[in-house]
Amino acid sequence: MALSLQISQQRKTWWLISGLLALISLIAMAICLGQYRYPIKPGLDFIGGTRLQLERDCAQADCSAPINPAEVRAVLNEQNLGNSSVQVTSTDRQKQQGVAIRTPSLGVDDRTALESKLAAAIGPFDPESTQNDTVGPLLGERILTSGLVALMISFAGIIAYLSVRFRFDYALLAVLALFHDIFITVGIFALLGLTIGLEADSLFIVALLTIVGFSVNDTVVIYDASAK
Repeated sequence: MALSLQISQQRKTWWLISGLLALISLIAMAICLGQYRYPIKPGLDFIGGTRLQLERDCAQADCSAPINPAEVRAVLNEQNLGNSSVQVTSTDRQKQQGVAIRTPSLGVDDRTALESKLAAAIGPFDPESTQNDTVGPLLGERILTSGLVALMISFAGIIAYLSVRFRFDYALLAVLALFHDIFITVGIFALLGLTIGLEADSLFIVALLTIVGFSVNDTVVIYDASAK
């Protein structure tokens, strides 16, 4: 038996699901605004800083127990980096023997000193698995601004095209549907940022633009079918 969805007949159910998702998204983004000053947990690309990804070398260190975040935090406090974020990570080779740290922008000397202090506290790290990235706050702000401008331009282009191809009220409804899709997506990422520490980087903007493209394509197909 073929499965059919009675969209129109079950519209109250779909409105309820959409409303609940929007409410959850709104709450998650509000919490993120209070914690991170952004509606999602921002990555290094957006706010700048230094990110260290370190993996303990179990050939030289005792890896019988996972890395204790409190020990890492103690070292950061000694270096006046107490406001940094710390997350214990796992790799394909080791479970909870890695650590990801995001701090304000650090110079080479400060970063080297921090790695040495951490190695002394929790054990030596594998140099082949060590990664570090530094992005200036000005560059991060420009990336975020450019991404938001790209979204606004895409919305304006969609309104202009649909107004010419169909009608202006069709265009406004299409943008409303696009905003719904974007809002729910951002809400999901906000929730993931609060629960598992997922950060949104510049690729997140690319993903949003992709969603806009697919969503408006479906809308145009529906409008075109209804116009015939």
